[in-house]
Amino acid sequence: MSSMTDIIFLLLIFFMLTSSFITPSGLPVNLPTSRASTLELQKVSVTITKNLDYYVNDKKVSKAMLEGELKSKLKGTEGVVVLHIDESVPTQHLVNVAGIATKLEAKVSIATKPN
Repeated sequence: MSSMTDIIFLLLIFFMLTSSFITPSGLPVNLPTSRASTLELQKVSVTITKNLDYYVNDKKVSKAMLEGELKSKLKGTEGVVVLHIDESVPTQHLVNVAGIATKLEAKVSIATKPN
């Protein structure tokens, strides 16, 4: 029994000595203040249901009107388009919407659910 505790203590010491401690790197700097507003990304949600219905921020739109609706929601600002697409929807629909968002210079994020 004492040999088992010796092994446990040796392992504990080994892991304590070999673990890396992360220290903040860099020099301490006092940053200046600014009166300018911070850049906030415009988030737009695009949902495609299993019936291939398109929604932009919970507003139903036709596939033909999708680009115009996204353009008006993003308003020329840097934004993020979050895609909520049913798993049964063919991938081509995802690619089409991602292409429209990229054309409008928006970042694309695909919403998933955890396992």
